[in-house]
Amino acid sequence: MNQETVVIIVGGGPAGLATSACLNVRGIPNIVLEREDCSASLWKKRTYGRLKLHLAKQFCQLPHMSFPSDAPTFVPKDGFIQYLDDYTSHFNINPIYCRLVESASFGVTDEKWLVLAKNALSGAIENYVAKFLVVATGENGQGLIPEIPGLDSFGGVAMHSSHYDNGQNFCDKDVLVVGSGNSGMEIAYDLADWDAKTSIVIRSPVHVLTKEMVRFGMQLLKFIPCDLVDRTVVMLNKFLHGNLAKYGLVRPDKGPFLLKNMTGQSPVIDVGTLKMIKSGKIQVLPAVKRVDGDYVEFSNGIKKNFDAIVFATGYKSTVRTWLKDETSLFNEDGMPQKSRPNHWKGDDGLYCAGFSSSGLFGISKDAMNIAEDINFMPGKEKN
Repeated sequence: MNQETVVIIVGGGPAGLATSACLNVRGIPNIVLEREDCSASLWKKRTYGRLKLHLAKQFCQLPHMSFPSDAPTFVPKDGFIQYLDDYTSHFNINPIYCRLVESASFGVTDEKWLVLAKNALSGAIENYVAKFLVVATGENGQGLIPEIPGLDSFGGVAMHSSHYDNGQNFCDKDVLVVGSGNSGMEIAYDLADWDAKTSIVIRSPVHVLTKEMVRFGMQLLKFIPCDLVDRTVVMLNKFLHGNLAKYGLVRPDKGPFLLKNMTGQSPVIDVGTLKMIKSGKIQVLPAVKRVDGDYVEFSNGIKKNFDAIVFATGYKSTVRTWLKDETSLFNEDGMPQKSRPNHWKGDDGLYCAGFSSSGLFGISKDAMNIAEDINFMPGKEKN
């Protein structure tokens, strides 16, 4: 038996919730299918305890609902989870949990999307039909660990950052963090704060800024061209932190906000990691060459023994594993083929939310664009 609605949303994270809320505001029926047993499972189950939103709260709120006035400027993990739960309740979003989408295909004859989802509780396959389909599984569908020669011989603990909670169990142990984005730098800080003997791999140039600098820069961008904002922020950063190259951190040639616009690469928000690097409490190492048992060899020839490796090496999209015969919206890597700001809309009533590499701000824009577009499309009915 088919369950039919106007819009099917696959994914119950912030992107799916925001899209459902925007549709609900317009009275457009929708169903949210979520593979886990809760909404926002990445935040609730696969993030480390110290995590905070890296941008000020005004850049992270979802459509139609601000953070509480007493919320801190940089909202901690638990506060953001509470905000998402309140958001879900306020907009009467009722995701159907424990539904693993196995396929989604467009029927040329009836011009509708058929989504087959496995009920993880009963094992039954359920059919969902809709005029429109929104892919809201986002860029973080599955943790990505790079292929490293000999990694399978490592005798210690090797984990993706999505399984890291805190450094309590790593006190006095040699731990290597691979990846120098926000997660990697923050996990390295947390490990060192728990007295782990911490090293971090930094392969590429990276901007490391304070949260105040990022907030200041984002405010300036409203009034000043990006290149001038970048020059101002980099000048302030050099004044505050000095020459970081001698510690193994090289600044990119392009400014932090231009890089974000061009590639989606965010500047790293320093939580105290730089101070620990400068003091020697965290050692910076180059790219990993190979692993041999408990030893890791680096591109500069250095070999070190480690008890654990944490891979803060990002995620990959999983949409192409279940979205069938679709070529208008996603490339082979499961990312939008079109560049921003036209990335969110495909053919045959297909949309995506949370694939703009623009964080929660980008998610909000996607959700509002999708709801507005569907609102003016034929073939939809309101409640």
